[in-house]
Amino acid sequence: MIYETRIYETHPGRLPALHARFRDHTMKIFERHGIKNIGYWTSEVGEYSDRLTYIVAFDDSGAREKAWESFRNDPEWNKVREDSEKDGLIVKRVFNNLLSPTDYSPLQ
Repeated sequence: MIYETRIYETHPGRLPALHARFRDHTMKIFERHGIKNIGYWTSEVGEYSDRLTYIVAFDDSGAREKAWESFRNDPEWNKVREDSEKDGLIVKRVFNNLLSPTDYSPLQ
């Protein structure tokens, strides 16, 4: 199993729009394309209150590549993204990191 941590830094005031997009659309579209939702978080303390951090999982690197390619080309996703950005861009920067579990990790 490969885990991917993604952090989305939003433009000022746009985090609620990002939450709505994930809650109402993105998570379901992810699952349809084989992107397994593990968890979603925001910071309660600290300077990163404008960020959404989440983890998704894939069976292997090939499945990851195929899933992201399929997701990016999904007509429903492209419409959702376009509609959600009518009031301006939401995501300012994306940080991602691919993680492989250690032999002692509860998540494998």
